[in-house]
Amino acid sequence: MKNIVRMKTSLVEEVEQILNEQVKMEANSSSKYLAMASWCQQRGFSNAGDFLMIQAGEERNHMLKIFNHILDRGGVAFSPEVSHITHEFANLREVFEIALEQEIAVTHAIHRILDVARKAKDYTTEYFMQWFINEQIEEEAVARRIVELFDVIGEEGQGLYLIDKEIATVRAAFAAANAGGAEAGA
Repeated sequence: MKNIVRMKTSLVEEVEQILNEQVKMEANSSSKYLAMASWCQQRGFSNAGDFLMIQAGEERNHMLKIFNHILDRGGVAFSPEVSHITHEFANLREVFEIALEQEIAVTHAIHRILDVARKAKDYTTEYFMQWFINEQIEEEAVARRIVELFDVIGEEGQGLYLIDKEIATVRAAFAAANAGGAEAGA
């Protein structure tokens, strides 16, 4: 039976497996961002909480995009189990340092998928993953900028208030800059 199923898909098993691993990683990222959003909201960092809630939704959308790619190619996509999500953080800076580390890990995972797809000569998956490569450039830049705010503004006095306020503008600024670059290149 397994051979018949394999004949109905253009996905190589190794590519399908690493894509399912990425589905799980994206689901895990979404859950982490939800936990971070909750932590921020409970402590009055409403802009940070809103930002992280949007991030959680984006990660879920990334998960579904990959999940559907597997299905569209005739593969078997697995609904991921997510567990061991941290809900407590030492401070706001730690939240965003973890977010940056997570985005860097996702970038490395996407690069591994591209390596596997290229070795398997799965050009469809390689092409599909280019969108994620471009997305990760912005994801890392935004997370890195937010972490930089802690050094630029400082955490003393009104520092955390100002950082929370600035977080509301960071994503919009990067999105606008990238949109302008995309239009200029068109």
